[in-house]
Amino acid sequence: MRQSLKPVSRKAKSSVELLSESELMQCIEDLCNSKAEEFRMYGYENVTGEQVWACVSENYRRGWPRLNRLVNDIMSLKATRFMNWLMISVYKNDEEEPLKKKS
Repeated sequence: MRQSLKPVSRKAKSSVELLSESELMQCIEDLCNSKAEEFRMYGYENVTGEQVWACVSENYRRGWPRLNRLVNDIMSLKATRFMNWLMISVYKNDEEEPLKKKS
């Protein structure tokens, strides 16, 4: 005996709550701090959430991605990619310092 299928409701839910910009930024900051704490558990002692954000957001030169991509980029950041970014940023800062001293 065959069972009849129930129709799918196509009504849109109107009770969707959007985050304010400050709440969204707080959530992103919490994610970055969580990732920094994870790296500290791996033995990278001086990692900060600000550094994690600088590493991840470097790819957003053309504008902000969708929220799901942003969260994925933070949570899937690997220690090797972060350390590569950190070393390159140190080299860039070292190259800029002599130029500032000459001025």
